[in-house]
Amino acid sequence: MFPEFREEITQLKTTDGHFARLFDQHNALDLQIQRMQSRIEASTPVQIELLKKEKLQLKDQIHAILKKAAQA
Repeated sequence: MFPEFREEITQLKTTDGHFARLFDQHNALDLQIQRMQSRIEASTPVQIELLKKEKLQLKDQIHAILKKAAQA
């Protein structure tokens, strides 16, 4: 995710607790969605869609933080 911000991600994960939590939550949701889509974990299409929307919101927040960090 966001290879153009690789340096900023590395730095923010160690210096910004809020960013680190958002990043971890995004990755956890991604894994959960994959497990649901692979039928490893029980789910409904509605549950998967809700998790995808939540993941997208986290991604938007992460991107905003990364853009701000890159400008600094």
